[in-house]
Amino acid sequence: MSDYMFMLESHLSGEQGKVLSAVREAAEKANLNLFLTGGAMRDMMGGFPIRDLDFTVEGGGVKFARSLAQKVEAEVQAVDETRKSVELRFRGNVTASISMARQEKYSKPGGKPQVQPATIHEDLRGRDFTVDAIALSLGKASRGLLLDPTNGLGDLSHKELRAVTNYTLYDDPSRILRMIRLRVRLAFTVDERTMSQYRNVREAKLEAKISPGDIERELRQIALDPLAGDILKSLEDENLLHLISPALTGPKINLQGFQKLHKARQSLPFGIDISTNSYALFLSLLLEKLTPKERLQLVRAVGIPKADLDAAIKLDAKSDKVEKELATANLQRPSSLYAMLSKVPGEILLSLLMRSGERLVLDRIKNYLQKYLPAAQEVTEKDILDRGAQLGTPKFAKLQQKLIAERLDARPKKIIVEEAPPPPPSGPGRRSASFGR
Repeated sequence: MSDYMFMLESHLSGEQGKVLSAVREAAEKANLNLFLTGGAMRDMMGGFPIRDLDFTVEGGGVKFARSLAQKVEAEVQAVDETRKSVELRFRGNVTASISMARQEKYSKPGGKPQVQPATIHEDLRGRDFTVDAIALSLGKASRGLLLDPTNGLGDLSHKELRAVTNYTLYDDPSRILRMIRLRVRLAFTVDERTMSQYRNVREAKLEAKISPGDIERELRQIALDPLAGDILKSLEDENLLHLISPALTGPKINLQGFQKLHKARQSLPFGIDISTNSYALFLSLLLEKLTPKERLQLVRAVGIPKADLDAAIKLDAKSDKVEKELATANLQRPSSLYAMLSKVPGEILLSLLMRSGERLVLDRIKNYLQKYLPAAQEVTEKDILDRGAQLGTPKFAKLQQKLIAERLDARPKKIIVEEAPPPPPSGPGRRSASFGR
């Protein structure tokens, strides 16, 4: 195993590792060259947690992704037919993109690109920033081979964002939003040539060519970021927040709400993925300070899908219902609290941590997140399989809950401390051990 493959496996959660294996096996059977690319490689090589898996194949990306989704029962969330890219959600709340290696040519700034298949090297040289233009081969013949044609590793070590070409921001002005988000999220500086390109793009007012779809996609990325409030503030400082809504100025940005969300997220246990609709939670905070008319204007201008808007609007009512149940439920055992809260989505738990004034509710959520949920992870799949249950069956799920309940409700073993025997008494002709010669 190469050092990079070992590094990758050490950065992935258990569920992400299963998805990686499934995608790799499917690519081998389809005789496609597969690479891990984009944000996944940037985060791994930069020492950040990997949020999403980004795969690139040399060949038919959309066809391969659809076929894979059927085989492993993954949900197809979005398909970009122009760029031949598919967004998937797998079991365990793992998100991934599968894209065709491609070249994009722009006839004018902000125009629709002409897309054609390409090699992985051509694909990397046409990306936005050098830190996103790193790839790791996952193919059988070259597994573990690192590709870095634009010296993205060097820029990662210098903590610097650098555009791949002199036309990166001209070709696709939406990349200026990504540049600001990454600058805040990674705490990187932007190199002078890229900043000069950025200033020229702004002087030409090319931000006006950013489509509503690109803005909405950027909002989804900001929603995943713990520093969402800081990113919005940076966009305001750059006079770009009006692209989302002219009403988002001053106190209407709801920075206090995003600070509370950041603090609430720190209560989540590290390394345990909790299914969370981050976009609904983000939208509820983004719209909270706006008038009904301003909310409608934002939703229409950006094109927020109705399902996402409904989830944001209904979040408060759902949180209130869970709060009342938590405040009044007779939960005598840890397993009872675990059974109740393990069914509650992450966005509701975070909403209550931010807004609830009930001490009992807050204490119960924190106990679940910080004590009972980590303890439940100690019950492994192997423990259940060893008892004769098959993975994915009702018997498996029932036995899993039983073992978790036993683990949570077990009384801690008493630790018996044996007292040391008293020292022999000092007497005539016997010296105390405390004296020297």
